[in-house]
Amino acid sequence: MNVPGVAASEIPSDATLLDVREQDEWDAGHAPGALHIPMGELAGRLDELPDAPLHVICRSGGRSARVTAYLNANGWDAVNVEGGMQSWAAGGRPMAAETGAPPEVV
Repeated sequence: MNVPGVAASEIPSDATLLDVREQDEWDAGHAPGALHIPMGELAGRLDELPDAPLHVICRSGGRSARVTAYLNANGWDAVNVEGGMQSWAAGGRPMAAETGAPPEVV
């Protein structure tokens, strides 16, 4: 699948980040300010997407690549975050957690 991609290190701090991971993955660690819509729920929640370019992220880049292709085919401007949250965390980008524990990528 050929989708547009961007390195986590190149995402501007004011970019709209769409996290398509499952709830437990989100709770363990996510980018602050990201919009969370799990991949399996996306089709039913398209009305929640902002009218802005989207940077789509998952754990390693596979799910987000599929979502990016879907969104671009349906009129959105989306780009896949290459390497996903694993690259985000490895690059020292900010993270938050809902668990009370230090944020991590699971």
